[in-house]
Amino acid sequence: MRKLILAVLGALLIAGAIFLGNYFIDKNQKPKRKFKKTIKTVFVKDVKNTEIPIILNASGNLVAQNKIQIFSEVQGILNRTNKSFKPGTKYNKGETLFTINSDEFRASLQSQKSNLYNLITSILPDIRLDYATEFNKWEDYLKSFDLTKTTPKLPEFLSDKEKYFISGRGILTAYYNVKNLEVRLSKHKVIAPFSGVLTEALVTTGSLVRQGQKIGEFIDTRVYELEVSVNSEFADLLKVGNSVELTNLSKTRKYKGKVIRVNGRIDQVSQTINTYIQVKHPDLKEGMFLQANLVAKSEMNAIEIPRKLLVDNKAVYIVKKDSILTLQNVNIVYFGAENAIIKGLQNNDKILTQPLPDAFDGMIVKTSKKQ
Repeated sequence: MRKLILAVLGALLIAGAIFLGNYFIDKNQKPKRKFKKTIKTVFVKDVKNTEIPIILNASGNLVAQNKIQIFSEVQGILNRTNKSFKPGTKYNKGETLFTINSDEFRASLQSQKSNLYNLITSILPDIRLDYATEFNKWEDYLKSFDLTKTTPKLPEFLSDKEKYFISGRGILTAYYNVKNLEVRLSKHKVIAPFSGVLTEALVTTGSLVRQGQKIGEFIDTRVYELEVSVNSEFADLLKVGNSVELTNLSKTRKYKGKVIRVNGRIDQVSQTINTYIQVKHPDLKEGMFLQANLVAKSEMNAIEIPRKLLVDNKAVYIVKKDSILTLQNVNIVYFGAENAIIKGLQNNDKILTQPLPDAFDGMIVKTSKKQ
């Protein structure tokens, strides 16, 4: 009886231990995670193939089309004029930019003129005797000779004999010496060749100006040129006369320009060609940085998209059957700074308008045209 009771208690103890073990195992077991399947929403638009102009973007600094570096060809003291010779001073065409004191040089010129006058006077008796028919014209020349005015042109020679006679007396040499000094005297006064503004002044009133010294810089503020470098691939498409849209650095102002010159040589290092654009506007200043948009050509049956939508620069994502994301290879016609022109899509294809992170071919998505 005792053995039977012990056997029953042992069996109950084992069964209880098994039950408690299973209970604790079930209690400590973690529940299985339930994953909720999510479908991402993408923004799309319908493809509409049209004619897209290829616009070349380039930039550069404005330079005045009419611009001169002023150098002195004579030496002397810079005189005071009606206008201050300083940067920013405006001058009209024909107005005096500056003058250099010429008192000493003028006195030397008067001496040479007087010498010429005396030489011609000394030969008049010989002309009366040997060249009676020519006497009146030389006498009239002396009467018209004024030491305070420009030296008149010598009378014409009617024979070689007369020419040799006049030359032999040193009159031709004296005459051309005087004309040379008159030309140099005119260089003491510099006239504005066009209306403009002084942008640089390296001397002040009362300063000694030396021959060959740079005085300043003078520009025409009405017309400017913009030099830009364009990829040589489009060299055959750049035409003189093409219109150009120009914008400032902040893109708050727009200007109209036109191509006036295209360089005939391509830079071997950068493989670019220099193009020159003319632009006129009262707000423009020399040195201003502008961006040019040159219309090179147009592509038919193409669309323009942001470059960030391209995958490996050869494909884009489109949505087929309203839910399947598909990677579609395209033909890249032109790369711009921010956009690209592509061909190869069909009208009404749904193309993504924003990049989708972790996208892959065959991905299930929902589409939306609202952004």
